[in-house]
Amino acid sequence: MFDVKKIRRDFPMFENYKTMQNKRFCYLDSAATSFKPYSVIKASDYYYESLCANSHRGDYDLAHQVDVAYENARETVAKFINAKPSEIVFTSGDSESLNIIAYGLAELLNEGDEIILSEAEHASNILPWFAISHLKKVNIKYVPISNDGQITLENLEKTITNKTKIVSLAQVSNVLGRKVDIKSLANLTHKHGAIFVCDGAQSVPHMKVDVKDLDVDFLAFSGHKMLGPTGTGVMYGKYELLEKIPPLLTGGGMNSRFDTCGLVSYKVPPTKFEAGTQNIAGVLGLAKACEYLTDLGMDNIEKYELELRKKIIAGLENNSNVILYNKNADTGIITFNFKGVFAQDGASLLNSKGVCVRSGNHCAKILIDYLKADATIRASLYFYNDEEDVEQFVDACKHGKDFLDAFFN
Repeated sequence: MFDVKKIRRDFPMFENYKTMQNKRFCYLDSAATSFKPYSVIKASDYYYESLCANSHRGDYDLAHQVDVAYENARETVAKFINAKPSEIVFTSGDSESLNIIAYGLAELLNEGDEIILSEAEHASNILPWFAISHLKKVNIKYVPISNDGQITLENLEKTITNKTKIVSLAQVSNVLGRKVDIKSLANLTHKHGAIFVCDGAQSVPHMKVDVKDLDVDFLAFSGHKMLGPTGTGVMYGKYELLEKIPPLLTGGGMNSRFDTCGLVSYKVPPTKFEAGTQNIAGVLGLAKACEYLTDLGMDNIEKYELELRKKIIAGLENNSNVILYNKNADTGIITFNFKGVFAQDGASLLNSKGVCVRSGNHCAKILIDYLKADATIRASLYFYNDEEDVEQFVDACKHGKDFLDAFFN
């Protein structure tokens, strides 16, 4: 498939942090943010070292070179998800993308309309819609989650009505780790004349995502979860919808003209949504991240992560001190707790063994009723994890409650 030892040499964090700590560490928090390869770091540095001018502002050679690099990056990202460059809007991340979508689509809503979400959604795909529901006096509904953590076509059929105008769901839950059949759900949504929004924060970095095949109307994702710099993200939208909705932010660069009477003309998408100076260095780094992932092959990445996951689950199933919340998930997200131990204490135990995981509600605060747990521990894999990480993690979990009792008392 690919040489993981060679891949790990592309990521300076593995050597630098290991040297600082003077011990091996196991990073299992890529669902929160991923490490960055040298190629991404160099691409961002190249802007500051060799291209440091604004984009779409200057009438000189250096500014033109920045314009070309910025638009080439847009083409690279578009190709990565099989979109047109004119349908790619650069943002600060998934949260900004979803806010642009929500406030833009609010203009198409009327009182009494419905928006469908799920209880497994991240705050970024909940809170903007809450705000819109108050603003436009529309109703929020939730598609039920099945017993094994799935959002099914059958359950959406039971929830959607002729009042439904928007369905907004994550392709992969950041807690349950289940891959949703977005293509079927989008098809059903369109049959009801509604718009389908996909949160791709946990899917785009780990599997092949083709917006034309899925036929989603909007897709949002972050750069920092897919090897790119922090403060970068993408909003994909079908061009005819981008033309219809207003921008969330206004300012320099996104307008054609305005006058003292308050008349404003916006530029065409995607520029219409990119007010002010953009994170140019970050965008160049994000494009390089897309190239890196493409070279590895998204199908290869997904397959490899699932192989590591199976080994971890096999190890945890033999541990009587562990509660698994998503045993049958089909991504590299593993959500669990130690019996009788608060999640943060469990994460501290793993940290003492050199294992980096996240604990808490993972920004999915209304999922606690489904899980019957106030907080959980989440381990999340990426293609740069290896067999040693699996062994280190499973071994650290063996200590469980007995070790914690001694550790904290």
